[in-house]
Amino acid sequence: MAEKKYCIGADIGGTTVKLGLFDTEGTVLEKWEIPSRTENEGAAILPDLAASIRAKLEERKLNPEEVAGVGVGVPGPVSEEGVVPHTANLGWGYKEVTRELSMMTGLPCKAGNDANVAALGEMWMGGAKGYKNVLLLTLGTGVGGGIVVNGRILTGAHGAGGEIGHIHVEDGVEDSCGCGNHGCLEQFASATGIVRICREILENSEEPSLLREGEVTAKAVFDAVKQGDALAMRTAERFGKYLGTACAVMASILDPDVIVIGGGVSKAGEVLLEYVRKYYGPVVYKAARETPFVLATLGNDAGIYGCAKLILD
Repeated sequence: MAEKKYCIGADIGGTTVKLGLFDTEGTVLEKWEIPSRTENEGAAILPDLAASIRAKLEERKLNPEEVAGVGVGVPGPVSEEGVVPHTANLGWGYKEVTRELSMMTGLPCKAGNDANVAALGEMWMGGAKGYKNVLLLTLGTGVGGGIVVNGRILTGAHGAGGEIGHIHVEDGVEDSCGCGNHGCLEQFASATGIVRICREILENSEEPSLLREGEVTAKAVFDAVKQGDALAMRTAERFGKYLGTACAVMASILDPDVIVIGGGVSKAGEVLLEYVRKYYGPVVYKAARETPFVLATLGNDAGIYGCAKLILD
């Protein structure tokens, strides 16, 4: 029997599938992408992925028997059996992801929610390296969450463990979240949520601000914060209160070793963490008061690292 020397991580997104070929020590040997063809209810996504994996093994003259398997991240709930009940971004309804992909590739497969596998990746080789209990929040267009307990992903009964973006944080919100509820954390702490807060402040104030010039984006808000813009700082305060309080709720339940903040919004850097810590400390259970906040370090590669780690565990 051939020694298992390699594994593959595949992070499926609504636009592209990111793939990585790893050795079993966690070194990424090659990264590549293929488009996610979401038409026809995403029927081509898994066949395209399988074809790309087979082509890569052939290109590099790798024996499939040397490959431990393929780990897959999916933007939606995933059961421990690798079953996806639905995922809006890909057009899938019920899909047995790991069974189908294993049949197509001839390789063992495991699957997890994309934010959960990103948390696993950050624990393995990123900002949370050296820890076993990790709470990850990814701040992008939405707010994703991943939870690792004793080195293992918390999947939950319905594959929805870690959906931190859908904690209810505000009453009386008329607009609905992407999940269909109202007043979710995602509506206030995502990139779009920060813009929402800022526009509301701009509309209800006449004070001068750098944000009255040009397009309002999350990046523009934190750039203005760094320049001492008062209105931008008020926006950051509200953002910090929502996210800091939500982190305190989760930390009081999970008691993590570390809280990792990732996603595009986290590129604002340490200044963002300052606003979150400010509202976290006073309300979290005292045992978790000193829990460190760190920035994610793997960026868009966190998913493929976590998918590879799925296979190696």
